[in-house]
Amino acid sequence: MKVVSSEKRPIKMWLDDIEDGALAQAKNLANLPFIYKHVAIMPDAHQGYGMPIGGVLATLGVVIPNAVGVDIGCGMIAVKTSLTHLDVSQIKTIMGRIRELVPLGFEHHETDQSWEGFDIAPDIPVVQQQIASARKQLGTLGGGNHFIEIQKGSDGFIWVMVHSGSRNFGYKIAREYNDKAKQLCKRWYSEVVNPDLAFLPIETREAKEYLEAMNYALDFAYASRKLMIERVLDAMTGFEGFVIDEPINIHHNYAAWEHHFNKNVIIHRKGATLARADTVGIIPGSQGTKSYIVKGKSNAESFNSCSHGAGRRMGRKQAQRELSLSDEIAKLDSQGIVHGIRNNTDLDEAAGAYKDISTVMGNQTDLVDILVELSPLGCIKG
Repeated sequence: MKVVSSEKRPIKMWLDDIEDGALAQAKNLANLPFIYKHVAIMPDAHQGYGMPIGGVLATLGVVIPNAVGVDIGCGMIAVKTSLTHLDVSQIKTIMGRIRELVPLGFEHHETDQSWEGFDIAPDIPVVQQQIASARKQLGTLGGGNHFIEIQKGSDGFIWVMVHSGSRNFGYKIAREYNDKAKQLCKRWYSEVVNPDLAFLPIETREAKEYLEAMNYALDFAYASRKLMIERVLDAMTGFEGFVIDEPINIHHNYAAWEHHFNKNVIIHRKGATLARADTVGIIPGSQGTKSYIVKGKSNAESFNSCSHGAGRRMGRKQAQRELSLSDEIAKLDSQGIVHGIRNNTDLDEAAGAYKDISTVMGNQTDLVDILVELSPLGCIKG
């Protein structure tokens, strides 16, 4: 852990290679008047909107919509199966079936999907406006860095992992309440240095609505991941008799009341994962690199948090300009990984666009213990 002490509050960082833009954002956070104790920056951190992705923030009496971000409830789910081997032809067959069962990118289901949560959605306009479309978005992967991966664990078993979020729910809620926070801060003459850090005092109606809507988006995101896992396992029919363990689920974009340093505070995790001593979590690598099932260590200085992945080392357009398509394909092919990189537009999600996951894991040995290493066999990107 490194400490930056030049601002009103310390910045505690678990990395050596933080980019200038992310550090500047961390300094903005450290100078906010309602920050509690310090700002924690995880080893996968990189620049985001307003707040670094890979940042953890404790606040007194306010919630910051953009310190959660636009993909509320984005997270991971992983399931261990009783299978111990799949060959390349079997993986290709399974991945073909997955593509038939799980809509990718901007695609939605043609029919409404079933989830009991639709019937108890909060009576908040931005939520109610999205219910009809959300019925067809449940169980869809989305785009960007979201993925479905088949993996072989160091425990000898085949695992399945899904990375996805809350689709349009999260985006609309974040935009709605970030805009309201900006308007209210302007009315109160409380504008912050960066308008993307506009805040809502917790006693306001807007803050209460935001937290209720955010928690509903978390539930939706989890239900969506569970449905995708079910469809992936459906795609694996034909392997008679295999069973699965209970799914491991973890969010990495959310805010929650927690108790730290003898105070009840609102913890914002934006691209960061809960890592209490009783928490089994998931830290994915990039396409073609290992992922990890971990157990937290309840490190107080990180607000009981750890990284949410490898973290980007270059932007999407930069990756498309600078990475070699043939080199990135060769890396995956040499490992026998079934993948979907075909042209330069796919390079934004190539392994070369991300930090070295082994370095990231090495920087957080005081935050988590590794339980299982997961090596990719086949990867579907959104």
